[in-house]
Amino acid sequence: MTPARFLFLPLALISLVASATPTARNVFIITIDGLRWQEVFTGADTAMMNRDDGGVNDNAVVGLREEFGGDTASARREKLMPFFWQTIAARGQVFGNRALNSTVQVANAEKISYPGYSELLTGRVNPLITSNTPIPNPEVTVLEWIHGRPGFSGRVGAFAEWRVFNAIINVGRSRLPVWTSGQAVPESLATPRLREIERWMEDVTPLAPDEHFDAFVYHAAVDFITQRKPRVFLLGFGEPDTWAHGRRYDRYLHSIRRCDRFIRQLWERLQSMDEYRDNTVFILTPDHGRGVTPRDWTSHGKKVERAEETWLAAFGPGIRSLGERRETAPLYQAQIAATAAVLAGEDYRAAFPAAAAPIADFLESAPRR
Repeated sequence: MTPARFLFLPLALISLVASATPTARNVFIITIDGLRWQEVFTGADTAMMNRDDGGVNDNAVVGLREEFGGDTASARREKLMPFFWQTIAARGQVFGNRALNSTVQVANAEKISYPGYSELLTGRVNPLITSNTPIPNPEVTVLEWIHGRPGFSGRVGAFAEWRVFNAIINVGRSRLPVWTSGQAVPESLATPRLREIERWMEDVTPLAPDEHFDAFVYHAAVDFITQRKPRVFLLGFGEPDTWAHGRRYDRYLHSIRRCDRFIRQLWERLQSMDEYRDNTVFILTPDHGRGVTPRDWTSHGKKVERAEETWLAAFGPGIRSLGERRETAPLYQAQIAATAAVLAGEDYRAAFPAAAAPIADFLESAPRR
């Protein structure tokens, strides 16, 4: 089935979903850069716990296997992502386990970050976006569009590990509050806590010239959320992709577990706040997949076989509680934009008809099949 055939559902169905879904809901899009579906659904791969394939020191192999190993895929994945499997999957929906004939993938041909993030935030593929060069995005993201809707002005934001998000969200045009690791805190966002985080970042060697540690992003985002109370928010983690490119399977695994912990902590914090308690949805996704062999798992891109394969999850009020899905029609990253808008009570496709349709299966109001 091609992306074009699947992305465009009947307009009557889309209107039904949009009108029947409860409004005034907060929506958090949480991305984990480069996290493979294989680790999400089957946990750590012991075949990569060695020096040649995973960059794991010989002395560390036994401890790593004890920490992340298990006799079954279910046991291993719960060790790696306990909150994801014990709470998100149990109370929401998870797509992308290809062993169960559930597929999620990017529609763009590049299979790298900028095209992937642009696709999931705009609902379509721009054939001119073919690299990670930080050119301002000509497309209007769902974040920018929804910020202009009634009730959302000043209530949308994005905090991410990767500095290129400033271009993806086109800060110059959208005027959205966007903070990325490694940049100076803009005066419009400055708080004592963010200034403190910035000072800590100056004292810690970054992962790369345009990337820092996810811990800084998480704590900066918590400060923004506490102060500004956004209704629609993007939180972008990046360490798993960085460690995978460096062929450090041990650090890749530890960064995945840390992301899972950060997501749990954020959920618990939101549930302690009146503005968010029982009124907030999480959507989780990567931006692309990776190779599937011990040699190419570190890479992605148009030349890497199966790097288009991704995964997708959501939970919270309004999301049907169906758990891990099987035997599903293919889903695409491009459907996330319209889905997030519907969950917030808005119709993104009314403004951008070329955008992919929302994911009807997610929604409590969707017709049962």
